[in-house]
Amino acid sequence: MTKIFYKEISNERAVFEAALSQKLPLLLKGPTGCGKSRFVEAMAENQNRKLVTVSCNDETSAADLIGRYLIKGGDTIWQDGPVLRAIKEGAILYLDEIAEAREDVITVLHSLSDHRRELFVDRLNESFKADEHFMMIVSFNPGYQQSLKEMKPSTRQRFISLDFDYPPKEIEEEIVKTESQIDQKYAKKLVQVANKIRNLHELALTETVSTRLLVNAAKLINTDISPRLACDVAIVQTLTDDKEQAVALKDIINLII
Repeated sequence: MTKIFYKEISNERAVFEAALSQKLPLLLKGPTGCGKSRFVEAMAENQNRKLVTVSCNDETSAADLIGRYLIKGGDTIWQDGPVLRAIKEGAILYLDEIAEAREDVITVLHSLSDHRRELFVDRLNESFKADEHFMMIVSFNPGYQQSLKEMKPSTRQRFISLDFDYPPKEIEEEIVKTESQIDQKYAKKLVQVANKIRNLHELALTETVSTRLLVNAAKLINTDISPRLACDVAIVQTLTDDKEQAVALKDIINLII
């Protein structure tokens, strides 16, 4: 079995291990595709712990996470949701982009993120104490649609927080090369493209070039697709539908690749 590749940036492993040992919930904040989810996967593997991941969106409700009654064969049965399963099994629960979820989700999780470490399920009229090995990790992107997607201070203060960003140039090159098996020269050029675009704030992109997009482009380059076409479909077309922005991005790519 291939071990999950993760390159540490700044003491995040030590913070994770300390939070785990002290049963503290952890908040990861940073832009899309900078390695938050990969970090969680690598830490769960390192600790040999089961990982339950939920990708939150504006349709995610408390029932989706906790559980609901279902009709099966004429009987009404209760089915645990991912949060309740993680609590019972002592798993690491990772709620990705928690700020996207509905407010009822945040409220329900409050008792899990403080000293109580328990969850009250009103439909069952029962409280569930988290297994001693249970850990909750949430993530969000503080720069995305900021006015709509900010976490409330009362929620954030329940967590210890780790700030993630795109890796330094040398580390990002190593990540792109390792994840895609691309030649070093292309890994270097792709990171140059990313850093150039990230620093052009006047483009007013909703999201910028993530490490994930660089890996996708690199994987395409490893096929018969030309490097510029790979960058177009993996980076440019993913980032924008605006023709002027697309032209500007292509110009950058053409200068570097």
